[in-house]
Amino acid sequence: MSGTPTTPRGVILTVTPNPSLDRTYEVPALDRGEVIRATGERMDPGGKGVNVSRAVAAAGRRTVAVLPLGGAPGALVAELLDAQGIEVAPVPVAGATRSNIALAESDGVLTKINAPGPELSPDEQELLLETVRAQSRDADWIACCGSLPRGLAPSWYAEVVARAHAGGARIALDTSGRALLEALRERPDVVKPNAEELAEAVGRPLATVGDAVKAAEELREMGARTVLASLGADGQLLVEDAGTWFASARVDAVRSNVGAGDSSLAGFLIAGGRGPAALASAVAHGAAAVQLPGSVMPTPGDLDPAAVTVTADVPVDRELREPTS
Repeated sequence: MSGTPTTPRGVILTVTPNPSLDRTYEVPALDRGEVIRATGERMDPGGKGVNVSRAVAAAGRRTVAVLPLGGAPGALVAELLDAQGIEVAPVPVAGATRSNIALAESDGVLTKINAPGPELSPDEQELLLETVRAQSRDADWIACCGSLPRGLAPSWYAEVVARAHAGGARIALDTSGRALLEALRERPDVVKPNAEELAEAVGRPLATVGDAVKAAEELREMGARTVLASLGADGQLLVEDAGTWFASARVDAVRSNVGAGDSSLAGFLIAGGRGPAALASAVAHGAAAVQLPGSVMPTPGDLDPAAVTVTADVPVDRELREPTS
């Protein structure tokens, strides 16, 4: 595994409490009970925070990934990240890093099997928190992303936010459910829910863009300073003190939406993490990501800023194409 790096100013630090080694097999079709011969395979480091680091690195910015790693899968995750120019601040754990499997059929259907991951001991949990603190001293942003592994209480992200703010760092949070609600009391600088997570947080379905705006405002009342909400193919919302903006982008062909939301968060943070210009960057990165295969992250050459439209005239009456339930 990589040695523990230092983080000079300008670095975007990511925290992935439950990383994975992702194995993707390309198959003609998924036939239950049959022997299926793969036509292709690949391995990638996985986890939402890991994907944010990959997108930041693809944009030419320095990033450090904090993540618990154990066993042979953990060592391979570190090697794969190092090969992509991502510095790793590993937290050694006794359990092996989880391995996820994805089966990609020729018609575009993707079937995923996600393992639960190792259970972290109290000492490992504290070491993870201490590593985040040590690495965050000079980071521009800390992005905490994804589900929590076994052993971590739902309040764990709240503790990370509190410690980050005590050290003067800005923090962006991309998680859901109780972990999100618990963290809101510590006033994270940015939260990034998708439409389903936004609906879950406020306890009701969202049928229109206006419904999403109201839900985002409620998250701000609960503690979020800024809400960057992804509405899928309908676009993205930014709700902050300075105002509310809606953005969308022209997408010629969708190839894969794996990691697109993580790429979007990276684009937002790279551009400063506030205001319509950062929203435009987020949408440009997300739109570029869905037009690339698998979990490939976009480089600056893949972006098409001219395809992005940002407006303060939010189309509140527009119905969401995939209403939440």
